[in-house]
Amino acid sequence: MDKIKVVIENKQKTVRIPTGVRLLIRRCCHATLELEGFKGSAEIGVSIVDDDQIRQINNEHRKIDSTTDVLSFPLGKDGKYDINPENGAYMLGDIILSIERAQEQAERFGHSLQREIGYLVVHSVLHLLGYDHVDGGLEAVRMREREETVMASVGLPRGASYVFNQDER
Repeated sequence: MDKIKVVIENKQKTVRIPTGVRLLIRRCCHATLELEGFKGSAEIGVSIVDDDQIRQINNEHRKIDSTTDVLSFPLGKDGKYDINPENGAYMLGDIILSIERAQEQAERFGHSLQREIGYLVVHSVLHLLGYDHVDGGLEAVRMREREETVMASVGLPRGASYVFNQDER
């Protein structure tokens, strides 16, 4: 794997992005591509949006008028990607992440916002690489295994929480 460029844009003002989240997003992208044995340079775009924005994007592109946690827009198919003529990098696609939904899900599942963001990014990068879980079955199981392997490699395994109980502070 060569150089990985992850362009992150915060397009919302609803939730303050915690320190270290941009680095976490980059680490998750790198770890996923490394685990998958990706060869060559790559570019991934990540936009952080709020619930209203992701609902609008979901409705516009998928004709589903509801909020979701993350959307993936692959620019390739079957391992074939467009190449950025300026730097020769494969353009894998874009990830749209609702920080509001990530925050709500982290609370609901009882883990840190960082774990939730990391999981959503890893999940989306796998989609950019062609994984699909829509029909369930073996492909969904394989995708879930890959997600958890990457999450463990970046120090955020299932059950790991960096939220302290009152008596732990």
